[in-house]
Amino acid sequence: MFCDQCGAQLQAGQMHCVRCGKAITGPLEYGKTRVREHVKLVGILWMAYSALHVVGGLIVLLIGKFVVVRIGEIPNGPPPEVMAWLPALVTTIGWLLLVKAGVGIAVGWGLLQHEEWARVFALVVAFVALLNVPIGTGIGIYTLWVLLPSKSEEEYRALAAA
Repeated sequence: MFCDQCGAQLQAGQMHCVRCGKAITGPLEYGKTRVREHVKLVGILWMAYSALHVVGGLIVLLIGKFVVVRIGEIPNGPPPEVMAWLPALVTTIGWLLLVKAGVGIAVGWGLLQHEEWARVFALVVAFVALLNVPIGTGIGIYTLWVLLPSKSEEEYRALAAA
């Protein structure tokens, strides 16, 4: 970074320019890093992706509550053995989608707030999301690209400490 009055190069931690004596008002930032540039977008993407899972989970719960039960009432419908476990299965899938959405929203919020725990949870959720083709795979790859390298860990810790 350079002094905006005389153009002299400034060092981190300097309070005044050594050439002209001008007071430095804010902290020095030496350009943007990959984590600094992309962590906000990763957090927003996780929250948006998780909102889609909330909608999907609610739809599956409603289907389990109203549609699957009615299927058992059809005269030539599925056998009673199937109807014994099908509503429970559909409801469980709906709740699992809602739990997954809750974790994704927490990860997105944590990344936006630069919480220390959020990077590790984001990496775990990103690996799981790789199986959800195509949107989850894209967000998972992007999250891994931003947060997985060892240098990214140092950069994220610096953001979390700030």
